[in-house]
Amino acid sequence: MDTISRAKEIRRNILKSINSFGVGHVGGCLSIVDILAVLYEKHMRVDPKNPKKQGRDRFVLSKGHAGPALYATLSSFGFFDESELLTLNKIGTHLPSHCNAVLTKGVDVSAGSLGQGISCAVGVAMASKLADDGAHIYAIVGDGETQEGQVWEAFMQAAFRKLDNLTVFIDNNGMQIDNVTDKILKMEDFEAKMKAFGFNTVRINGHDHKAIDNAINLAKSFKGVPTVIIADTVKGKGVSFYEQMGVGNHSTNVTNEQLEKALAELH
Repeated sequence: MDTISRAKEIRRNILKSINSFGVGHVGGCLSIVDILAVLYEKHMRVDPKNPKKQGRDRFVLSKGHAGPALYATLSSFGFFDESELLTLNKIGTHLPSHCNAVLTKGVDVSAGSLGQGISCAVGVAMASKLADDGAHIYAIVGDGETQEGQVWEAFMQAAFRKLDNLTVFIDNNGMQIDNVTDKILKMEDFEAKMKAFGFNTVRINGHDHKAIDNAINLAKSFKGVPTVIIADTVKGKGVSFYEQMGVGNHSTNVTNEQLEKALAELH
């Protein structure tokens, strides 16, 4: 499947999954879909039949509330049956609201409190270096999440340890739960900050599949320092009325009527 078709499938399944529960983190799930589609289609060395295989690449969703996006991606690549997506956040599910490595096949690191996931990713990258297993570690951090001090402590450690096996995406959609990010605590200029922290720094349109692919290839070839890919994205991307909601799409309903309209746009 090409990455464009894959991204549409993932978006459809995110919305079906959230619709099954009624409400969820729609905006931040939809904003990272293109990154996930390209990453898993073209770069992640993983085996759905052996999800704990030694030496596999690992992915950490530090903005763990976007779990439904990762679940829809993992399902699309065969880690578990698509029907499980309709159990999202229900009693007995393997798919809780936030990612859980114990419950969900293909999830490498549990995530919940913002800021902690990237520290875990740095630890995994350090362990991979020590094991010399050849794995590459990828992580997605939210732009609002970078307001957490722990994120920058992790970035310092990654650069100091020369973790060139670590690639971090910043999902720079400009919004968070309470308002646009700049009105809560402005974090730009990300490029200047990340360069100052010792990262190889790339900035792209986070919905341009060719740009995503090229940036990942560059990151894998760059030696001696970790890479950050600042991905400028649109919260709610792919469904017009969710895009237009702005900050209101952070956590919102997916009614049957809304699902029908969204699926029509994602045909």
